Amino acid sequence: MDWKERIAVDPAVLAGKPVVKGTRLAVEFIIDLLAQGWKEKDILDNYPGLTADDIRACLHYAGYVLHDEKVFPLPA
Repeated sequence: MDWKERIAVDPAVLAGKPVVKGTRLAVEFIIDLLAQGWKEKDILDNYPGLTADDIRACLHYAGYVLHDEKVFPLPA
């Protein structure tokens, strides 16, 4: 799956946060729901505009962003 087909970044929507295309649901929000223990079915039931592929795209996007993250230790 290519997350770029389902995730959009537009400065005019949610101040440029990445969202599921065609919604105002931020990737961050979906990831937070999963972190709180929501099941995929719970999310889909509460947000009927989403699909299972949208949720997977959020996870793929998060992984992509984290792969590029660099951590530099602060000098002591």
